[in-house]
Amino acid sequence: MRDYFYNDKWKKLLTPDIVKYLTQIHEYKGKQHLIADRHADVLERLVEVAKIQSTESSNKIEGIYTSDENLKKIVLNKTMPKNRNEREIAGYRDVLNTIHESYKHIPIRSTFFLQLHRDLYKFENQSIGGEFKRTDNVIEEEDENGNKTVRFKPVPAWETPKSVDRLCEAYADAIDKDDVEPLLLMFMFILDFLCIHPFSDGNGRMSRLLTLLLLYKSDFYVGKYISIERLIEQTKDNYYEALQDSSQNWHENENNYEPFVKYMLGIVLAAYREFMDRTSMIEEKTISKPDRVADVIREHIGNITKSEILGLLPDVSSITVQRSITELVKEERIIKIGGGRYTKYIWNWDKED
Repeated sequence: MRDYFYNDKWKKLLTPDIVKYLTQIHEYKGKQHLIADRHADVLERLVEVAKIQSTESSNKIEGIYTSDENLKKIVLNKTMPKNRNEREIAGYRDVLNTIHESYKHIPIRSTFFLQLHRDLYKFENQSIGGEFKRTDNVIEEEDENGNKTVRFKPVPAWETPKSVDRLCEAYADAIDKDDVEPLLLMFMFILDFLCIHPFSDGNGRMSRLLTLLLLYKSDFYVGKYISIERLIEQTKDNYYEALQDSSQNWHENENNYEPFVKYMLGIVLAAYREFMDRTSMIEEKTISKPDRVADVIREHIGNITKSEILGLLPDVSSITVQRSITELVKEERIIKIGGGRYTKYIWNWDKED
């Protein structure tokens, strides 16, 4: 049977590359706390944007889609879901909100995982959430011709409840140690959770929700402001490759956690860097808001939308951004591309002095 104890395993991951990741993440963590304390009211817009992106991207990885307009309305709880995809999106929204609001009070225990999974499917017409798988499942991959092959055989159904309990017990035992590095431990935990594959459906989305939960419980709050799920979705080929590499020989206790842990550390580091980029201008008080809008467009590679500008300038109102854009277009400092909600803008370098 699989050995889930982490007390010595995590130390084997302290390679020079991983230590560099950890050092940078901890440095950004300290800086983020200072910025968040000074600008808590301003950063609320980043929280709203991250929730929308997280809900969209985590479901998109699993092939669950709806229109941009409906997605935003569902995340902001301004409409009821109308089909299965939207019901699953609404469920993800609610579990994500639960983690944002109550992470301190959610123990790492199987009973609470079942409650979160139940809520993930609470809008479904039939009860498929809130229980572990009843039949064995496999992880398959499909080639370009539609041919499916089994990539991994998870823990059998009869063994799943005990396996999840033992996994949670091992995490609780290790996280309480004074010298443990929580970032390594949490991503080892997520890899093991995915290898157990405890549910008949929703394992991927649950793993990403649990990733946020573990990050928050260890005071890494970057996922509150920058969507971890979006960064994973943008690099999902690398995600699946790392997952496959780290799951080999898992049942024999001979798997190598490093590929998956290193990938996830890279995601967290990218999120912190994006957070610092998005908040750098909040810290700069001498630049006017219209000039900051101009700087964002000038420094952006390629086209940029109004929505993206608002995401990069969370303390600037939509009205101010629109006025600034209108003036920049009038002055021919930027070029307007397209129309309606698909309008984009690009800096007019021909007008640069």
